[in-house]
Amino acid sequence: MSDRRVRRFRRNLRLERDNAALYARLAELADAPQLAHAYRRIAEGEQANAAFWETRLRDLGAEVPASKPRLRVRALARLARVFGTDFVMPTVVRLEHADRAGAPGDRGGDREHLLPRPRVARDHRHRANSGNTLRASVLGANDGLVSNVSLVMGMAGANSGNRAVLLAGLAGLVAGACSMALGEWLSVNSSREFYQAQIAERADRLAAAPEEGERHISGIYRDKGMERAQAEHLAGHLAESPSAALDTLVREELGIDPTGLGGSAWGAAISSFCLFAFGAIFPVAPYFFLGGHSAFVASILATAVGLALIAIGSSLFTGRGVLFSIIRQFAITASAAAVTYGVGAWLGAALRR
Repeated sequence: MSDRRVRRFRRNLRLERDNAALYARLAELADAPQLAHAYRRIAEGEQANAAFWETRLRDLGAEVPASKPRLRVRALARLARVFGTDFVMPTVVRLEHADRAGAPGDRGGDREHLLPRPRVARDHRHRANSGNTLRASVLGANDGLVSNVSLVMGMAGANSGNRAVLLAGLAGLVAGACSMALGEWLSVNSSREFYQAQIAERADRLAAAPEEGERHISGIYRDKGMERAQAEHLAGHLAESPSAALDTLVREELGIDPTGLGGSAWGAAISSFCLFAFGAIFPVAPYFFLGGHSAFVASILATAVGLALIAIGSSLFTGRGVLFSIIRQFAITASAAAVTYGVGAWLGAALRR
């Protein structure tokens, strides 16, 4: 039991130290002074939580490990420096929820002391579009690599010749990238049209019955814990400006920013095309320069490099270890490639009879 407690406490300590280091770095990089102050408050709270776990470990007579931020902390900090804190913040919040939900023993007395989380992390849920780009980027590149390596392996298994493998790989790259781009364009536009219809309906309802909208806004703030008198006063103040009242209803009921509505459809389409093509080029590239068995082996090695990069990227938002992510990525892709290689070999032999 004591060994289990020590392992659990060390995991909690690592979690709090990582969060403290990451939020401290975000505070340094934040553009707005208020946001930087909020990040510093979170970092201080996480550091206090880490000190608690250090004390608990010492009470058990266990060694307190040295503080060393993990790879994902350093990677997220670097991405925040390049693209801004908004880019990584939704991923940071998602990781925190996953870590805390999955930590054994974190529910109950061992964590009752922990400091409450400031609202800054939760308030980023309406600004998640840029941060979710990280996840979409990794998944798009992964789709391109897995689908095209399967196609290339199938053609190689059929002994189609280098030229045929290269042409099939390039055709798969272009076709898949175009499909992804079109799908993303339609998805973003459909989402935008849906939310526009929802916003228009609320605007009409607010114009027809402003007093009902005021009561609804008051109810929203009462549900958040505000006193009735304060909620009614705030709702009345917002109701004086129809645009402010509508903005409040849209943000609170639909959970979206009415000025964003999912971002640019063309931007999403172009990024999806490029990311799919980036992943799909790994298994094809060697066939530009090599032939025969050498091209086949080089394609496998290039695919392995691409898989490792994608697995490292996926570990940033899944919270899984880098080694686990790499092994899982290799296993899934190898299974798909083995199936298509076998099917290609069988069909190639059947067609040559």
